[in-house]
Amino acid sequence: MSLNSATASIPSSEISHDRVWNFSAGPSVLPLSVLEEVQRDLLNYKGEGMSVLEMSHRSKVYGNIISDAEATLRRVLKVPDNYSILFLQGGGTGEFAAAYLNLMACKSVREKQRKLGRQLACDYIVTGGWSKSGLKETKRLGGITNVVLDGVKSAATGEITYNSLPPVSEWNLGKPEETAFLYYCENETVHGIETPVNYVVDAVDPLVPVICDMSSNMLSRPIDISRFGAIVAGAQKNMGPAGVTIVIVRKDLLERDETDPEITRNIPSILDWCYYDSAESMPHTPPTFTIYVCGLVFKWAENLGLEALEKLRETRSGLVYDMIDAHPEFFHGLVDKKFRSAMNLVFTLPTRELEAQFISEAAERNMVQLKGHRSLGGIRISLYNAMPIEGAKTFVIFMKEFYEKNVQ
Repeated sequence: MSLNSATASIPSSEISHDRVWNFSAGPSVLPLSVLEEVQRDLLNYKGEGMSVLEMSHRSKVYGNIISDAEATLRRVLKVPDNYSILFLQGGGTGEFAAAYLNLMACKSVREKQRKLGRQLACDYIVTGGWSKSGLKETKRLGGITNVVLDGVKSAATGEITYNSLPPVSEWNLGKPEETAFLYYCENETVHGIETPVNYVVDAVDPLVPVICDMSSNMLSRPIDISRFGAIVAGAQKNMGPAGVTIVIVRKDLLERDETDPEITRNIPSILDWCYYDSAESMPHTPPTFTIYVCGLVFKWAENLGLEALEKLRETRSGLVYDMIDAHPEFFHGLVDKKFRSAMNLVFTLPTRELEAQFISEAAERNMVQLKGHRSLGGIRISLYNAMPIEGAKTFVIFMKEFYEKNVQ
């Protein structure tokens, strides 16, 4: 894809020339129009005489803010009526535990477990650092886990790497009657690998709920919510600032046998999806300001449309990957092309010294947050929804100039 052919665009009003190009993996860039609306209303929200930062979550005004945010997200993602939308705290880390605790308390899962006569296992697809963290948390809580796959083994070194996925025929899926749920992270922000939705859900028996962490690619393209038991997502990538986690969960998975005293004994209220669902996400003070900003981002996404946002994500990432592919001896892509993330693009340069120079010179040209995750190194450019095409173009022009100056 040439720079001139990249026609998909966020409106020019979303570009401010006195701001840097922020390629952070999260908290990430937000739409400029959203930030400007927040700025206008910061001291006096819609004539109410106070900021949302100061507003009681029990007030009618804030009640409208949170209900409108939920309704907008439901429209944008076409969330079916038999799913609840919850605004929670605790981030993705909290949901590692919450997903396990809530699913194991679910009435249908407990009935399956009683029929089996022993504890059900939890299937985990491990494609990188975040799915591995989810697996560890379930083990820490006493869950029985079945690792469906754990990266791929390097033919050269024999080490496990997170740069591809094995074919489904090699997966170690548990028996449906012995499995409580399957958990996976669709986009790994550290390792830059993105697993296509159908690649997983087509492989899993419909009797096994699929729980998906979509923290870093939610709202970037249309998805069929009905194919999932639950979706969990931290807001600070595509949906808003840090501080709120959104859970979309099928309502039958919130059903419990209230005659069983063991059901909720081990679920802290802060992690209990039913507790939040029964109180419409406000059993206590929610992250009010973060939810308010998320609601504005949802409206921004609705105005553009998910189809347009998907085109933008493919155009942005395509520009960068084309440059990587054109000079593989210099820009070494780390991920199998079939599974390369459109959100978090990772690569290395021939030496660490060149990588440090690349990051430094990019910063001099107002391109920041390009250093790879501390566990992986290299370069990582994150291209979330609010990043205009011009940001990707600017980065690719820099890549080309840096290559021409430093290639041996």
